[in-house]
Amino acid sequence: MEVIKTDIEGVVIIEPKVFKDARGYFFESFSQREFDEKVRPINFVQDNESMSSYGVMRGLHFQRPPFTQSKLVRCVHGEVLDVVVDIRKGSPTYGKHISVILSEDNHRQLFIPRGFAHGYSVLSETAVFQYKCDNFYAPQADGGISILDDSLGIDWQIPTDKAILSDKDTKHPLLKDFDSPFDINVPLY
Repeated sequence: MEVIKTDIEGVVIIEPKVFKDARGYFFESFSQREFDEKVRPINFVQDNESMSSYGVMRGLHFQRPPFTQSKLVRCVHGEVLDVVVDIRKGSPTYGKHISVILSEDNHRQLFIPRGFAHGYSVLSETAVFQYKCDNFYAPQADGGISILDDSLGIDWQIPTDKAILSDKDTKHPLLKDFDSPFDINVPLY
């Protein structure tokens, strides 16, 4: 696998080595040994999957301490625009985001450390999205910032009139009104 650094330290894109022939393709989607060597040691404990249709926007979510989660995400069917926002107080990239297309064609994955808000928009007719987490989900620790916050400068690549959001996701605060539970000086793993 190739690890591609992004403009936000700790957030990396992972490109697997894909072997194609007349029968189709094969690739190793995860190797604990290789991930530990090339990204950082981690112990994933939960796998999740969601299916969504075009225009669905999910996020920007995170889990509050002590239930914070790092995630390794990928789109196994269709195409999504995946977005990560740095919400660590004191970080030189606080409030900045990176976005990357994840699709069944490019097989890319994105690693999101603890201390970041995460979301995505579905660009294809349908998309199946999978993610590994290094901590179990705790509903009482749900947190988020507004996916519609214009100050973040995110182009979700979905026309506003086509966007489909959950009621919960429309109620998260804007970044300027948000009191982050994360600090750049506190190790998160």
